[in-house]
Amino acid sequence: MPTVRTTSPEETEALGERVGRAARAGWVVGLDGDLGAGKTAFVRGFVRGLDCPARAHSPTFALLHEYHGGRLPIFHLDLYRLGSAEEFHTAGLDACLSPTEAVSIIEWFSRAEGSNPPPPSLHRIGFRWVDESTREITHDLPGL
Repeated sequence: MPTVRTTSPEETEALGERVGRAARAGWVVGLDGDLGAGKTAFVRGFVRGLDCPARAHSPTFALLHEYHGGRLPIFHLDLYRLGSAEEFHTAGLDACLSPTEAVSIIEWFSRAEGSNPPPPSLHRIGFRWVDESTREITHDLPGL
């Protein structure tokens, strides 16, 4: 998988914005990486790239935030508090894996794996700390 390095939250947001501009209805963007590795910064840019006026923030305690008013509706999930794919299913979030008229971006995506077959339009993005300011971001997005 290709790797991109960012050296600030602003660069990570800018990368997310580029991906958001390319996003299409039905996409599921699965993010994984350690705490503080840049997932939520990426989401802030992603939401901006979809021309949404909302400022994204981590939905850790709500599991799901919905953003409207941009090019597409956005389902932003943070599965940090979930321990398994079964909990994802029990929480009633399965529909977020097949957003026909929207896009889903899911932090801690690996915690949902196994609850359903992989979404057909799944794009995986991994975040890894390199040092205090540098992140390596691997992805399977063509043209990025």
